[in-house]
Amino acid sequence: MNQITGGGGVDVLTPFEQVCIEHGWLRPAEFLRAFQATADVLGEPVTVTDRQFRRWKQPSPPAPRLRAWRVLHAMFGVSPHLLGFPGPPPGATVGVATFPAQRGTPNVDRRAFLADSVGVTAAAAMPAHTRPLTPVSSTGAIGTVHLLELREGLHSLFKLDNAYGGDDVRSLAERHLRRVRRIRNTRSYPDTIGRQLHLLAGEAAEHCGWLAYDADDQDEARRYWGEALTTATVLKDANLQVLVFSSMSLQACHEGRPREGLELAHAAQERATRLNSPTLRSIIAAREARALSLLNDGRGASRRLTEAMHLVDRSGTGRPAPTWAAFHGQAELDYSQGMLYTELGHHGAAVQFLRAALAHQDRTYGRNRALYRLTLANSLIRSGEVDEGAAHAVESLEHLEEVESGRVTRKLHEVTDLLRQRDARPARQAVDELTEYVETKGAA
Repeated sequence: MNQITGGGGVDVLTPFEQVCIEHGWLRPAEFLRAFQATADVLGEPVTVTDRQFRRWKQPSPPAPRLRAWRVLHAMFGVSPHLLGFPGPPPGATVGVATFPAQRGTPNVDRRAFLADSVGVTAAAAMPAHTRPLTPVSSTGAIGTVHLLELREGLHSLFKLDNAYGGDDVRSLAERHLRRVRRIRNTRSYPDTIGRQLHLLAGEAAEHCGWLAYDADDQDEARRYWGEALTTATVLKDANLQVLVFSSMSLQACHEGRPREGLELAHAAQERATRLNSPTLRSIIAAREARALSLLNDGRGASRRLTEAMHLVDRSGTGRPAPTWAAFHGQAELDYSQGMLYTELGHHGAAVQFLRAALAHQDRTYGRNRALYRLTLANSLIRSGEVDEGAAHAVESLEHLEEVESGRVTRKLHEVTDLLRQRDARPARQAVDELTEYVETKGAA
């Protein structure tokens, strides 16, 4: 790090601060204007706030989300990782100085940033001996190595979703689904590869549905899940059926249809039992518990959640869990227990479990951390701990700077409305900060 000597002593500059000075961006407003101009050139729908810029200047800055990473790369002509940022995030182009960047003026190669980032991530994740020798888009028959590339692309989308939420990732997932469909419909391959391509298209459609659900676009989620369920039925694939039914169960509960949510969870549980995967059965038991709590069956919900906890302890036995189930563990079960108490109106009891969920949640799951903190703020406020609830609500803004999720945004609005009903100075201050954030984001 470089140093600047002033009247008050020596200040240590971070690499990011130093390069901003070298480009002539001495004040936050100057940097923000340059960032927005670069984003406009790239066609990246992303903005940055003064608060976010200040956090980026810290010695240990938070990781920019994918779109912001691309803009920073364009502004400085080097990977943001070289400027002290953790990363790169999944899907980012990681080359160094692939285009010129002039002092204070964005000068970028737009096409370099519109490349298929999911494909780049997939290729980097594959073992060298299994990487395709030719791109999937070239002519010729489709083989196993192409399937591996396409599947790694889907896995990279799971990671992006966990980190940043559904809103930002949807377009990438839809593009990946179109790619799988195109290959399946226009290329030659043996029947065994054809079945796997068909299955992969169904799994990609399911994930598009999940991302739409997280973005709070429920009609679109239903459309994609209907496509995925058709594929699962045609192929008689129990794994995909479990995934679709359990996702649809969550949506039904989200939309106030808990009886339907319970029936869908039962259908998923029936198939998961045949698959002999304790982790899958635990996930679905937790979703059965959620539906039961919404039906005011506290005893039944507690039994199913206890079963979910026992099943997690057996996760080392039976069939290994699929990749999409990696999120499930102690943090998710703590959150489920907190939600059970919340749905039953026992907000004080919910608080300890929601605290534990936040403490146990891995930091790579940015969307879940934002959701957990706002849910904790909600329960604290409802249990009379308004000051602490307000503090957690404001602290959630640090997560939201990196997360785009309709579900999380809805929870933010719920907490803001709840704070407006409380006549306390911390509540009023929190409402001002939360409202300013929402208005700034909406104007971006």
